[in-house]
Amino acid sequence: MISLNQISVHQGGFSLRNITLDVPGGAYGVLMGRTGSGKTTILEAICGLRPIAAGSVRLMGRDVTGLKPAARGVGYVPQDMALFSTLTVRDHLAFSLVVRRWGRAAVEARVEQMAEFLGISHLLDRKPHGLSGGESQRVALGRALAAQPEVLLLDEPLSALDEDTRGEMHALLRAIRLQGPLTVLHVTHNRAEAESLADRLFEIRDGSIQHVSPCLARGPNGT
Repeated sequence: MISLNQISVHQGGFSLRNITLDVPGGAYGVLMGRTGSGKTTILEAICGLRPIAAGSVRLMGRDVTGLKPAARGVGYVPQDMALFSTLTVRDHLAFSLVVRRWGRAAVEARVEQMAEFLGISHLLDRKPHGLSGGESQRVALGRALAAQPEVLLLDEPLSALDEDTRGEMHALLRAIRLQGPLTVLHVTHNRAEAESLADRLFEIRDGSIQHVSPCLARGPNGT
């Protein structure tokens, strides 16, 4: 569950006030809105990268408003993917596990498991330079999911991909939900993408969020 209760965020001359949003546990929420409407700011507030001036953030029943990002149980894929040029794909998949002090054997097993699931086992010793857009997106997803978060935040994950790769990523995002309980909030400005993936579809307009698709609810298998 992702629950924002009347949060306000100020960033330079931009601000959001009294934002409320609820994604039920295990659901795939999609947040739409125009460029500059505050979609990324909302994701950053949820994962703790952007301080909030008022209100509260609850994730899976816990009030995490005052917690640091690492303590929130969130996997986050930013729009630019933020892959480190000096790290291999293997290092990226292991990153959050090493930070959380997993044992070496457990890290290696989880990295191999994630790489196989994502179809990037052959890339483990490569660095980001030279990876395709789809390959880079799979690495960023793997890094976000490796520590088995309960909440996944995705910022425009398909925007830079060609049509064929976008279709592959649609299928992968659906498959991710079948791996275990996961609540997702996915940001996009593409309505076809949103309607294809969403259980709950939201739109931010003029600084407020509307739940625009109560009839779109469907299960993790997309039905």
